[in-house]
Amino acid sequence: MLQAMPIFGGIREDILEFILDKAVIVSVPREEYFFREDVRGTSMYVLEAGKVLVTKSWECREYVLAEMKAGDCFGEMSLIDLGPRTASVLALEDCRAIKLTNVNILKIYQHDLEQFVMIQMNMAREVSRRLRHTDEILFQKFVKDNEITRKIQDE
Repeated sequence: MLQAMPIFGGIREDILEFILDKAVIVSVPREEYFFREDVRGTSMYVLEAGKVLVTKSWECREYVLAEMKAGDCFGEMSLIDLGPRTASVLALEDCRAIKLTNVNILKIYQHDLEQFVMIQMNMAREVSRRLRHTDEILFQKFVKDNEITRKIQDE
């Protein structure tokens, strides 16, 4: 099952077993948070069961950025850039997830450098895929805003 998840694509079975041996399986009940925005992060999650909402606060309101399902991962940015969480993740249903900490990732590095690099590349691909999607949304908004401005100027 793990090999079908994008974050573990191309990872050997022995390394997957190594990861599972070191990782913690967490359960988060419906309407509880995996983590909150702006909190320092030291782990990422791979959702095994359930659905979550990724939300961001702005001017005292919560905005939905994405909905994720089993097989998706979240929280990986904190393992890449060591920064605080950029969004909150709320369980829409009772959820079960594999929690990978920065310590778990370090142990993979110490155990098998090649597989560590593959996991890092998989995390980077996921972040890149999300950035491309966001770029497209921003571009479409920019075009629409400029079309409206041109129409107003033409009138």
